[in-house]
Amino acid sequence: MPPNLGAGVRHFLIMVRSSAAPADTTTVLSVLSLKGGVGKTSIVLGLAGAAEERGIPTLVVDLDPQANATSALDPVAAPYSVSDVLHDARAGVAAEAVVNSCWGPSVQLIPSERALEHRAAETAPGSERRLRTSMLGVASGYRLVLIDCPPNLGELTRNALYASDAALVVTEPSFFAVQSAAQAVDAIEVARASGHESLRLLGIVATRIRPRFAEHRYRLAELREAFGDAVLEPIPDRTAIQQAQGACMPVQRWRSASAKAAAASFDQLLDAALTSSEPTRK
Repeated sequence: MPPNLGAGVRHFLIMVRSSAAPADTTTVLSVLSLKGGVGKTSIVLGLAGAAEERGIPTLVVDLDPQANATSALDPVAAPYSVSDVLHDARAGVAAEAVVNSCWGPSVQLIPSERALEHRAAETAPGSERRLRTSMLGVASGYRLVLIDCPPNLGELTRNALYASDAALVVTEPSFFAVQSAAQAVDAIEVARASGHESLRLLGIVATRIRPRFAEHRYRLAELREAFGDAVLEPIPDRTAIQQAQGACMPVQRWRSASAKAAAASFDQLLDAALTSSEPTRK
């Protein structure tokens, strides 16, 4: 049985999903998870690919030192990284680190690098707002900004949450799914309680689901029992997702039945992302 969620968390799950943004506002979305290997970056890339199919101007901010999103988007030149942005942290300085991806002109990137790991230890007063400050005036140039967080709830993820309008929690169909999702939701509530009251929970999405597996069906039901309608439609396990990433292209361009099914899932998730957050700061 899933653990009992406190009344405060249940109230939070209801409250933070109660409003929608006008269709022409910028959505800044953090994609976070408690651990690696759950498909977090695949969600970011899948959403970026769905947006690119619609011609929606999109910026991916790779805040993960592993830089997997950066590798898949394969920028031609990257004079500055998100590590440089956080080091500088002047208002709007993130604009100097934006580069074009190989996917096309509608998907741009602020790339990551291994040196970003050193920023994870910065915990001075106000350090959680460095990304937010550096993005001032930058996010408004896009309809969608996707922040790929590191696979933990540390200082970099805190920076992402403070810079965002909404957060998407990614988990997997395992024994620890409910616990890890609850901790991520907790982190969102901490950011709200610490002054970022407009932060919204987009939802919780389980990835790499194989519906034929009884264990996966059981864990998905467990998530729904614990979090109710905060649990979004899961992303099925599709080999085309990894194949497209290896080829540095959106799964939406990969020609297979598996890719078509994956693209449909990401398109549905994009609809939710574009209608669930409040207007961003300009």
